[in-house]
Amino acid sequence: MWGTGVLGADRSGRGPAGAEAASRQAAAFRREATSRRPAAGRWLPLLPLIATVLLLAAPLPEGTEAGTGGIAPADLASAALVLFCLARAARARRRPLTPAAALVFALPAVAVAVTTVTAADPSAALPGLIRYLQVFVLVPVAVLLLIRDARDFRVIAGCLVVLALAQGAIGVRQYATGTGASYMGEDIRAVGTFGPTDVMGMATVVAYGLLAAAAIALRPPPGTPRWLRPAAVVAAGALVVPLALSFSRGSWIATGLAALVMIALTGLRQAVRALAVLTAVAVVLVGGFGVGSQLISERLSSITRVTAAPDRSVSDRYTMWAAAVSMWREKPVTGVGPKGFPAHRDGHASIGLSSGGDTAGAGHAFLRQPLLSPHNMYLLILSEQGLIGAVAFTGSWAAILARGVSGLTRSRPRPARRRAADCGLLAVALTLWQTVDFLYADIGGPSTVLTGVVLGLGAWWALAAPGSPVRD
Repeated sequence: MWGTGVLGADRSGRGPAGAEAASRQAAAFRREATSRRPAAGRWLPLLPLIATVLLLAAPLPEGTEAGTGGIAPADLASAALVLFCLARAARARRRPLTPAAALVFALPAVAVAVTTVTAADPSAALPGLIRYLQVFVLVPVAVLLLIRDARDFRVIAGCLVVLALAQGAIGVRQYATGTGASYMGEDIRAVGTFGPTDVMGMATVVAYGLLAAAAIALRPPPGTPRWLRPAAVVAAGALVVPLALSFSRGSWIATGLAALVMIALTGLRQAVRALAVLTAVAVVLVGGFGVGSQLISERLSSITRVTAAPDRSVSDRYTMWAAAVSMWREKPVTGVGPKGFPAHRDGHASIGLSSGGDTAGAGHAFLRQPLLSPHNMYLLILSEQGLIGAVAFTGSWAAILARGVSGLTRSRPRPARRRAADCGLLAVALTLWQTVDFLYADIGGPSTVLTGVVLGLGAWWALAAPGSPVRD
């Protein structure tokens, strides 16, 4: 009675065709079982990653602000995320990374280890080693391993939007009620829960969420409800307000460039419509409602005056950039060691460098915050890790960005790959945003853990195994 079926052909040894048919049938059964798995069971492995993102929406405990050296809840969640992924990889007993992914993340790990050992004070450089491994190796690899398909990617993208809306709402309220960080003598700067010592925190979070919402608006995932695209457009438009009220010039530049690249990658017709919507949103928000129009216009115009008539913050930044280059020239191969910039700053900076930056507002008393970094990630790595670190880290980020763009452009001819084009669009935009923002900022503060998450999302699209359902 079994002889006429597929299993009968396989068991009776009538040829490889029966075994192949049985294999296909078993694979179909597995796919069906997976599709029937309860939603809670499917998303359970993502909980450590979801917690790492969403914990940044809660007020930070006292003592975890930028510059205090405290460990934020999101950092603890990222440690749990890494341990969880290590346990899963050990249980699976298989090579978790492709050779390309292993190389991309091994290079910065080796570079920071070498520069830590060769530092003048390796014990002082050890915290820097741990931080670099967390942000640029361990968390991105954990994200790469944990995300299984495009649906998982979209869940994390949705978490970025939720986080941005929560922090953005707090930032807008701070501006409207005069309870934000001090800016131009008024407590109006939107900083969310990150406080005046981490003024880039809310701007970074909001920029991530804005790009995630824009990716959904430009390339809605297949099979999604009709309301999702209009909701994404509204969310992206709403997030423009707190981003503007952050008064962060670097975030504006990075977000604008990433958004333009996203629009360009969607095609000419879509690009024209998207630019029209962006223009209308800008006119309504700034021209119609006057959302900080005078202060924002002054801040925008200051971008073009950074060489002719720079303000104090820009002058200090130029001085620290020059100090970073001077450190590199003194030790061009290995640099002064991770976390070594503050100790060597005064010996290389000019007399024009101020003693620190004034911070106040958002529930914090006045504080003179020391200048501990050049506010340029590339120069920070160059000064502290020399050519070894600069080549390893920039090469790693460039590889993720280049392969991401290549994977997105190659996904157009194939319908199966186009179904995940929204993921590729966001992955490229986030990676590009981060590499551009590093020209004006560096790591530091509780929001830094999201840098690792963003690089992991970019790596998932760019470096996952060819046979995985990345673009399906």
